Amino acid sequence: MKRLKAKDILFVGLQLLLFILFFLLPSRQGWQSPSWVKVAFLVIAIMGLLIAVLALLQLRGNLSPFPRPVSQGTLIQTGLYKKIRHPVYTGLLLFFFGYAMWEPSLFKLFIAFLLLLLFYFKSSYEEKLLLEKFPEYREYQKRSYRFFPFL
Repeated sequence: MKRLKAKDILFVGLQLLLFILFFLLPSRQGWQSPSWVKVAFLVIAIMGLLIAVLALLQLRGNLSPFPRPVSQGTLIQTGLYKKIRHPVYTGLLLFFFGYAMWEPSLFKLFIAFLLLLLFYFKSSYEEKLLLEKFPEYREYQKRSYRFFPFL
């Protein structure tokens, strides 16, 4: 991996801080939902976790918490990465939003929204670096979605 820049460390640090806040700080209950709604959001959260784990496994030697691509990395365009450029973020967003709605917690929902913003800016920075490393990334961007298909 090339030498990390302050921006790489800042993105990962903010992500870690938001993860910690989401899980460790007490949440305030927000509203009452019917049990079938809660189950639906729990299923979304579990699916998100499974998507994130599968995407991490598909990265193999390209895995890094930092947006900067690893030096010996390759561009993955198969599996979950065929249609979604950042399926780890997609899975994590589904998990955090699903869990926040399952609990239900306005605080956790706010943290999930902050993660969405962070992942948007982190992925924008990451894509700039990927374009520098992989000229074919521009074509990949044209035929894939950032986080969610059709959005």
